[in-house]
Amino acid sequence: MISAEGLKEIDRALTKYPADQKQSAVMAALAVAQEEHGWLSPELMQFVADYLGMPPVAVEEVATFYTMFETSPVGKYKITLCTNLPCQLGPDGGAEATADYLKHKLGIEFGETTADGRFTLKEGECFGACGDASVLLVNNHRMCPRMTREKIDQLLEELSK
Repeated sequence: MISAEGLKEIDRALTKYPADQKQSAVMAALAVAQEEHGWLSPELMQFVADYLGMPPVAVEEVATFYTMFETSPVGKYKITLCTNLPCQLGPDGGAEATADYLKHKLGIEFGETTADGRFTLKEGECFGACGDASVLLVNNHRMCPRMTREKIDQLLEELSK
């Protein structure tokens, strides 16, 4: 279920922990699995559990606790908007205004995916960039600070290509 390259990456993470503590690499393994498949299906979580020698429920507990992991399909581009207080107080109406604009542009609400499967919009917790509100995170890897309407339009156009 995970490519040979993905398994090598998980094996590299395993070297960071004592041999009898393989479960310590669960977050790294889930990140690799999600990167390859886009989301963590029950079968994929079972594979990770088997690979790390841990109970499947323990893997599911991690996957459902952290907002960076998806346990249902998401769009090709997951856009997560920080809605914590500092970002709510940001310029130009803060995160609330940014959320309204994104919802309008994409035609979806938080937790939904566009009909073409391209975009999913999520609310997120603090990204550690409170002075850069409004802040978006694309696919858990690309942080986009100080997002104005113009910058949002540019981002959506870039991702639509």
